[in-house]
Amino acid sequence: MKQLFIWIFKLKGWKLATPLPPGTDRCVMIASPHTSNWDLIFTIACFELMRIPLKFTIKHEWLKWPFKRMMEGWGAIGIDRSPKQPGQPRPSMVEVMTDLFKDRDRIALVVTPEGTRSLRTSWKTGFYHVAVNANVPIALGYLDYKKKEAGVGKVIYPSGDMAKDMKEIMEFYVNIAPKFPEKFSVDVDYLKGTKKEAAQA
Repeated sequence: MKQLFIWIFKLKGWKLATPLPPGTDRCVMIASPHTSNWDLIFTIACFELMRIPLKFTIKHEWLKWPFKRMMEGWGAIGIDRSPKQPGQPRPSMVEVMTDLFKDRDRIALVVTPEGTRSLRTSWKTGFYHVAVNANVPIALGYLDYKKKEAGVGKVIYPSGDMAKDMKEIMEFYVNIAPKFPEKFSVDVDYLKGTKKEAAQA
C-alpha cells in the first residue's frame, strides 16, 4: 500500500522538496494544512521517501479487525487512556503521547493541530507540551498543493516561550497552500501575537 501511495505521489507530479534534517528523527511532526483525505496518502508517501518511521495516534478501538493490519502498517498507534489501576486518574493525552517517546530511538510522531478537515481558527496545543515533556524538537511538515511540494520546512526547538514559538510556527504555515484554502487557517491569535498562554489540550 505504501508503494502505491508513492506511485500516486509521483504520478500527480509531487516532489519531496525538504527532507527531515539529520539528527532530528525523534520529533513531534506537525502535518499541516489538513483539509483533504489526500493529505494522508501524500504524508505516508513522503515519510516512506524520507525513510522515517511515521507514527500517529488513533483511538485503540480502530485497531481491531478489519482495520488493524492496515492501520498499523500505516503507522497507527492505538491510544487507551483508561486508568492503569482502579481509582487512579485518567492520564491526559499529552502524558500518553509523551510516553510514546520512551524506548524509541527513532520516531516522528505526527499530529494535526487543526483537529479537523473543516475550518478552524484556533489550533490544539497539546503537541507543543508533548515536545517539551519528551525533550524533542517540533518539525514543521507541510503539503503545498500550489507548488506540489512536500517536506519539512523547518525544525523548532521549544524555547520555553510558547507564544513566541507558536507565532513562528504560524508564520511558516500561513504561506503554505492547502488543497481547499477555504477550510484552512493558522491560529490567528498566535499569528498576531495576542495569545499568551494555552492549556494542554
